[in-house]
Amino acid sequence: MKITVIGTGYVGLVTGTCLAETGNDVTCVDCDRKKIDILNRGHIPIYEPGLGELVARNVAGGRLRFTTDLASSVQKARMVFLAVGTPPSTEGSADLSALWAVLDQVAPHLADDCIVVCKSTVPVGTNAKIAARLKEAAGREVDVASNPEFLKEGVAIDDFMKPDRVVVGARRESVINAMSELYRPYLRTGKPFLAMSPESAEMTKYVANALLSTKISFINEVANLCERSGADVNDVRHGIGHDRRLGFAFLFPGVGYGGSCFPKDVRALAALARDLGIEPRILEAVHEVNEHQKTVLVDKIERHFAGKLADKAIAVWGLAFKPATDDIREAPALVLINRLLELRATVRVYDPEAIENVRGVYGNRLVYCQKRDDALLGVDALAICTEWKQFVHPDFDEMRRLMRRPIIFDGRNIYDPLRMERYGFTYYSIGRPPLLAEGGA
Repeated sequence: MKITVIGTGYVGLVTGTCLAETGNDVTCVDCDRKKIDILNRGHIPIYEPGLGELVARNVAGGRLRFTTDLASSVQKARMVFLAVGTPPSTEGSADLSALWAVLDQVAPHLADDCIVVCKSTVPVGTNAKIAARLKEAAGREVDVASNPEFLKEGVAIDDFMKPDRVVVGARRESVINAMSELYRPYLRTGKPFLAMSPESAEMTKYVANALLSTKISFINEVANLCERSGADVNDVRHGIGHDRRLGFAFLFPGVGYGGSCFPKDVRALAALARDLGIEPRILEAVHEVNEHQKTVLVDKIERHFAGKLADKAIAVWGLAFKPATDDIREAPALVLINRLLELRATVRVYDPEAIENVRGVYGNRLVYCQKRDDALLGVDALAICTEWKQFVHPDFDEMRRLMRRPIIFDGRNIYDPLRMERYGFTYYSIGRPPLLAEGGA
């Protein structure tokens, strides 16, 4: 099948590449010529494990290509996937301006039997607006399907190739059948293809992300209660996670969620509720708790040093909002860095993939380290913001030798406090009592 994917961000590039992997003829389009040039040179503009190899294989096989020529790329396409960005507006609702601009450009060039598939995360009711806009621009009815993505950065290839479910919203059975056939190779293990109305499909995406965000904010608020009451959130997490009604997923306390989806989608769903005359009390609380949680680690640092950080050097391990990505959008590490800079601390940073993205934000205001342990040289404390695997088993004796003071502020609870005690570290984590080394470091 000939398919065009418009937008080569995380969703578009992964979608186009995975569709090519099952034999489809895929053209990925983007208005960013620099990004297309990078792809045509055989490089990947984002970090996503396994994506580079998959792109190279499908380009070599002639099933995948990249272009800025929007008009010609859609003329013979059986399906056109919309994967353009829908960032939050100032009031939190989704900004659809890029989506409307793309639709106006493609409408005159769509084939008669083309199905337009919306992968972008959009407010409920957008499918109907897309159909109406295309009818006006093209002078005829155009089939429009809603097909929300559920990709997790860092494991996006597996999520697409082996999905938990595929959700498609459409009004005509022929569209449902075409989408079912397209996704058949990915559902061979019996995972469901869920056909529903476009409005239900659009709502499903927002509700899924909002509920996952709620679990994170909930356990983070519980972690703060545990600290004040003397409980250990890790024990509590085990105590509730074994309840089959609750489970362990997304019940890991930390310094808050970030990325391109959860923060944006929680705010967008809350904005929709307000538009419909409903006060989104839970959604607003989820967002507020998360914004506060991003400040917890720096609050611990300030308290420990009595606010006197002007002559202190702090190492930050982990800059991306989660492991296995270079994405720093709304990353908790940036909140920490901003505050440390305000307090005139020297900040030494390390991340396996996100260094250059952070450099683009902060320029020469930070010390950028190419190796994990280089960030520790002469620092007064280490703050951990992302749970990269390479941080789990460092040489603690070597860490003590490199650091001026053996103090760790662990924003992801990756270390065992008893182990930290044996190595003589002052250790702060999330939702657990602090461990002060002899003399308080």
